[in-house]
Amino acid sequence: MGSCRIEILTILSVLLLFFFQFQSIHGWGEDGHLIVCRIAQSRLTKRAEEVVENLLPKSAENDLGSVCSWADHVKFIYHWSSALHYIDTPDNLCNYQYERDCKDGNGEKGRCVAGAINNYTTQLLNYGKHSKYNLTQALLFLSHFMGDIHQPLHVGFTSDRGGNTIDVHWYTRKQNLHHVWDDNIIETAEERVYSSNVDDFIKAIQRNITTEWDDQVKQWETCSYNKITCPDIFASEGIKAACEVGIQRCNRRFSSRR
Repeated sequence: MGSCRIEILTILSVLLLFFFQFQSIHGWGEDGHLIVCRIAQSRLTKRAEEVVENLLPKSAENDLGSVCSWADHVKFIYHWSSALHYIDTPDNLCNYQYERDCKDGNGEKGRCVAGAINNYTTQLLNYGKHSKYNLTQALLFLSHFMGDIHQPLHVGFTSDRGGNTIDVHWYTRKQNLHHVWDDNIIETAEERVYSSNVDDFIKAIQRNITTEWDDQVKQWETCSYNKITCPDIFASEGIKAACEVGIQRCNRRFSSRR
């Protein structure tokens, strides 16, 4: 495996660190992915920085965050990729099993966000070798999917499509529950706490990583060092969190208040 393995592990570990942290925010829209990828990139080792810079498209100008939502935009071009953003689990069980749940709508095994993380991690381990894979796309897919799998409603119940069919009110706006977690929570935090300044949001998180959360960093990183990557653990935590915050109890007339 050599240095290539170490470099990819470094990338995954740093990404993992921030995706775990963001569980307290529960939002993964455009800004959520941008924030995570920018912080992750800022903490890479010198060698890992070079790997990412080499793989990023020139148009990104060495900013992983600027293309961290690329995987969402290409769903309408690469239709096959849509199923890779989520996992449907049996209603009300509140648990996840790879063999049972990681499949697409046609029942094809391995086609879910956990399977995609495994796949693109394996592809990136070919960096520095002659590879048949598009490693730029592998990096962009992996960066995005590591975020998706930590948004609990991306590992949700089959019948409500991960909260997409549950109508709620977020303050004065009617939305579906999935959209609230994907976008509205982060947008509201940015507006009310950081005056809609995403850079200030990033700085606040970076401060917490080196202070308040410093003693948790090793725990966040451990999984990557033990196994390259472990999406099954992330998915299990996601569906548990989704149940705990109220998918089962959420009625369609729920209103968010502070």
